[in-house]
Amino acid sequence: MPALTIEPDDLTRQPVRDLIAEHLADMHATSPAESVHALSHTGLRDAEVSFWTVWGDGTLLGCGALKELSPVEGEIKAMRTRQEARGRGVAAHMLTFLIDESRRRGYRSVSLETGSQDFFAPARRLYSRYGFVTCPPFADYTPDPNSVFMTLDLTVPTSAQV
Repeated sequence: MPALTIEPDDLTRQPVRDLIAEHLADMHATSPAESVHALSHTGLRDAEVSFWTVWGDGTLLGCGALKELSPVEGEIKAMRTRQEARGRGVAAHMLTFLIDESRRRGYRSVSLETGSQDFFAPARRLYSRYGFVTCPPFADYTPDPNSVFMTLDLTVPTSAQV
C-alpha cells in the first residue's frame, strides 16, 4: 500500500467529482430519498464545510468532510473510499485525520449520521472502533429508521480511544 496523503480539496478535479457522484448514487440506491443526507457537490462547498481527499501514489483513494455545527461541535460528512481501495486503511486514515482536526478546532464533540442498512455495517463498525456511540438525532436531523446517529466526546483523553 502506498503512503497515504490527505489534502484540502475544492472539488474541481474530475476524479473527485466522479467519486462524489458515485457516493451520491450509492446513497440513493441504498436508502429512501427522504433518508439520504449526503451532501451534493454544492453542499460540500458551503462555507461551514471543509473537504479533504486521500491519495496514494497520485491516485484518489477516498474523501471526507467536516461540517461546523457550532464553535464546539462538528459533523463528519462525505466519508467515502473507492471500491478498489476498501479494506486498506483509507477510511481509518481519514477518520483519524477528521478526529484530530476536530480537536484542533476545539470541538467538544463530533457526530455523524450513517445508514441503518447492512450496506453501512462496515462504516458503523469503523466508527465504533474509534469510540463513536449511538446518540439521538442532532442538529437538524429527526428520528429516522434508516439512519443511525453517532457521536464522539472529544473531551475524553485521547489515550481512551483508538
